[in-house]
Amino acid sequence: MVCINKNLQKSLVFQSSVFQHILRLLNTNVDGRQKVIFALTQIKGVGRRYASLVCKKADIDTNKRAGELTTDELERIVTIIQNPLAYKIPTWFLNSQRAIVDGKNSQVLANQLDNKLREDLERLKKIRAHRGLRHFWGLRVRGQHTKTTGRKGKTVGVSRK
Repeated sequence: MVCINKNLQKSLVFQSSVFQHILRLLNTNVDGRQKVIFALTQIKGVGRRYASLVCKKADIDTNKRAGELTTDELERIVTIIQNPLAYKIPTWFLNSQRAIVDGKNSQVLANQLDNKLREDLERLKKIRAHRGLRHFWGLRVRGQHTKTTGRKGKTVGVSRK
């Protein structure tokens, strides 16, 4: 198909009757017009590399649009995202390794990710760790300079006599 206007070419692709413009995966609205890998990154806790690995494990063409996927393919994607260790995804690829509570490796997604970050910060504050205290005080945590940058609040200028 030779087409001068790119938008016209895309609109012709989307005229399929089974195409879904918005998908619901893992309590997240996913844009069906994007390619599968980039559409999956809209799920919190799934990045581009993890999404591409999931697509390879599920045997899905990465050039497909997310709205073109069948329900079977979507179910395969969801099961692989939720159970990565069962599909031989290495532990170093996961975003929650050796958890403090149970020592397990897992991929934390969507609302669970927010809860885990909040719990980790609360734990650091509770044990009075340096990182926890810096978070509590609202200062930079990772060793950045704080003399001039990152100032918040009311600006105080130089007063003249």
